[in-house]
Amino acid sequence: MKKNYELKKPELLVGAGNFVSAIAAVKNGADAVYFGVKGFNMRDLGTNFKTSELKKLMAFLHKNKVKGYLALNTIVFDKELKKVESILKKAKKAKIDAVILSDFGILKLAKKHGLIPFLSTQASVANSVAAAEFRGLGVKRIILARELSLKQIAKIKKSVKNIEIECFVHGAMCISVSGRCFLSHEVFGTSANRGKCLQPCRRAFFLDGVPPNYKEKNVLLQGNLILSPKDLKTIEFFDKIVCTGIDSVKIEGRNKPAHYIAVTTKCYREAIDSVFDKSFNAKKVSGWNRRLENVFNRGFSKGFFFSTPGKRDLAEKQGSRQKQKRTSVGVVKKFYPKAMVVEIKLCKNLAPGDSILIEGQTTFLKQIIESMEINHRKIKKGRKGKTIGLKVSEKIRKNDRVFLLKKQK
Repeated sequence: MKKNYELKKPELLVGAGNFVSAIAAVKNGADAVYFGVKGFNMRDLGTNFKTSELKKLMAFLHKNKVKGYLALNTIVFDKELKKVESILKKAKKAKIDAVILSDFGILKLAKKHGLIPFLSTQASVANSVAAAEFRGLGVKRIILARELSLKQIAKIKKSVKNIEIECFVHGAMCISVSGRCFLSHEVFGTSANRGKCLQPCRRAFFLDGVPPNYKEKNVLLQGNLILSPKDLKTIEFFDKIVCTGIDSVKIEGRNKPAHYIAVTTKCYREAIDSVFDKSFNAKKVSGWNRRLENVFNRGFSKGFFFSTPGKRDLAEKQGSRQKQKRTSVGVVKKFYPKAMVVEIKLCKNLAPGDSILIEGQTTFLKQIIESMEINHRKIKKGRKGKTIGLKVSEKIRKNDRVFLLKKQK
């Protein structure tokens, strides 16, 4: 593999489902943000942007020298093509930097309106011949199939010139090939390939009826999570990913809270930079691992980067295994911009030294409380029902929510 100084830094691309997540990504070092609009992206049941918000979002991203990519990567039917084209026209006016797609119809429409096409992982590109073929169709970047090893990624990158290569490095994994699953559609009638996955795979399965026939290699089900993979985490071998020559690395998380986006983005930003200043080491990896364990996760897996995942890569319980809990403690009542002081009505106790998050539609601030006051007098503890004042480092808005970050017991 090439030495670090011969490589360029990969773009750090982060998913965002709303403005506060986009702000969190930008604040913590994202080079680019990807997002969806209602109706045509793989996270359609989660939070999404309105087409009317695209111009404002792109203005914010570009002001901060961050790129913005619109995900339009679901299956699309004939009757929807006019609506998709309308979205693409608005994306062009909003100065979207690229469109992530998997459908050939959307590819043609994107090129028609002068938009840069990126090929979604939904297309399952897993070899250099396919990558070269899509390059010939005008695709500028390929998000590779998730089922590839480091060696396979490096080979594709080396073999196919004049096209960018991207891969996922952190977040949820799907039991199905590149996420093309039919289970939700069969069980609930809501298709994952239309962005409406209800994730039956994340639930425990129980034996019902006839006992398993072990000669036929039946599986004994006793509330097992046999279809729910752990989450992908690559931070401990991130230097090896960089050495593949990859152009962009992606953090999954459009349905995750802004705090998740902030923590994961910051860790991988530091990892990228440390590879290139030659400070990437086991001590730093240990620190990143601790921080990543504090936000949503189902346990962690190395994915396909070294070998095919097995039983060890399945989740051990339903829901998150995160070690830090986020608890609502109050709401912002007033903000004094000259003094940079915020008044918070508490619904739970709070004290100096506590780590808090303040979030709103366009607010994302994480800080440790140094001191707090009531009627200009310092207090040692803010009690439930009281309105306290404290210093903040940036603009806060009325009705923003305040959360306490604390280790899980």
